[in-house]
Parts: sequence; structure tokens; C-alpha cells
Amino acid sequence: MGEGHWLVADRQTAGRGRLGRAWGDGQGNFMGSTVVHMTAGDPSPATLALVAGVALVKATAAMAPGLGAQLKWPNDLLVNGAKCAGILMERARDSIVIGIGVNLVTAPALSDRPTAALADKGAAIDRDGFADALAIAMTDALWTWRHEGVGRTIAAWLLRAHPVGTPLRVSEQEIDGVFDGLAPDGALRLRREGGETMLVHAGDVELRSPVGEGK
Repeated sequence: MGEGHWLVADRQTAGRGRLGRAWGDGQGNFMGSTVVHMTAGDPSPATLALVAGVALVKATAAMAPGLGAQLKWPNDLLVNGAKCAGILMERARDSIVIGIGVNLVTAPALSDRPTAALADKGAAIDRDGFADALAIAMTDALWTWRHEGVGRTIAAWLLRAHPVGTPLRVSEQEIDGVFDGLAPDGALRLRREGGETMLVHAGDVELRSPVGEGK
């Protein structure tokens, strides 16, 4: 499959997310994959998750203005704290396959985090129209990443993410802190209570309720 092409499924029977989690499908939802072929001089392939995130939130904003969708590191799209979309990347030699699932109409129930469909938020989005918008946004975001550098991609991602100071938890280690932006390589900066900042290069990150507000 060439760059710029997308494979979009009507249904899927073995969908999965990060860490081998099952990810259910739904008629009318978006389930699509595209490929990026790495070339000499490209930024780190790990930062393609940021490229895909920027494209995803731009396409969502184009199709549903005013929805207020936000990015959460490393690969989620949230509306009012509920997961509405996710990104999964897999490498095959010098190619990176990027899979994106968006709950346009229905959302799978997950035991460890709230989920929602964009339709639940008042956004009626046609699947094929969304696919077109995402393809355009991905082409634009990929061009920026290649020709203007990963710094521009990080800046665009931060503009569309939850704000600096948002309480977060790294689930696997149960480490709490607040969002302190991204490092130049795309790693999450987590500022701990004592003031030190740790870098998180991989892992599950949850939004954490501020003290006194409950879970």
C-alpha cells in the first residue's frame, strides 16, 4: 500500500488496541489504516503517533466544529475525558502501519476507562466523509513532520492536547504527576510532587482527578 492510501473496513472481527487489548467495532464507526514508508532523514518513527494525533484531531474538528476534542499522550482522542478514538502503530521493516479507530456512532465498553461515541456528544459524522477529512489532514501533518521537523509537530500536538498542569497517572507504575509538555523526542514530561520531572517514553497514561474531586 502506498503512502496516502487508506484501507477502511466496514466491520472488523479481531480489532485490537495497545498492549493487545480487544477493540470492538461498530457499524458506522471509522476503522482505517494507512502506511508511512520511512526514508533517509525522516524524524524518529516513534513520533508518528504525534503526527497521527494531530491529523485525527484536525479531521474531527473539521467535521464537528466546537466539539472540543483533546489529545492525550500517547495515542488517544478524548471528549470531556471519555475516549472517542485511538491510534495503534506497528512496524514492518522500514514501514509503519498506522491504524486509527474512531467511535463515530457507537463506543465499546472498557473496564478501565470511560468511552463515548461522537454521536453521543451531538456530532453526526458520516464515516466516508470523515475518512476523506482524515486522509487530507494526515497528508498535511506528514508533510510538516518531514519538511519542517518534529518540533513543529510537537507544537501542533500540544496546542490540541489537555493543558500543561493536568494531573496524570502512569498506570503500570502507579506514578502520579502533572503534565509538563513533551520532550524534543516526543516523550511525555511528567512533573512529580517534589518538583522533579521524569520522562515517559511508553506506557498507559490516565487523566487523574485533582485531589478533593474524587475519581
